[in-house]
Amino acid sequence: MTLRPRHLHEALHDARAEQHTDAWKQTYRARAGIEGTIHQATATTGIHQARYVGLGKVDLEHAFAATAVNLIRLHAWWTGTPIQRTRTTRLSRLDLTLAA
Repeated sequence: MTLRPRHLHEALHDARAEQHTDAWKQTYRARAGIEGTIHQATATTGIHQARYVGLGKVDLEHAFAATAVNLIRLHAWWTGTPIQRTRTTRLSRLDLTLAA
């Protein structure tokens, strides 16, 4: 086991203490929302890599992807279904297949 130098340990301790403040939580809430939206857009619509060549076509593709994400979120809100998928561990999946 290696020990961290004192200045790194104190910086880490201060950063962890700062995470309990309301100002930090507000900032992180905004960041988490933005990262969640980006993840949903890339996972749902596949805009990680553009299908077309040319700025005009790529802009149109991004506009359609943003519209699709908005429609997906509206549908989830209207029907009361959660947007995120719950993760099932491999052990749980194995248990479910053995029970069937």
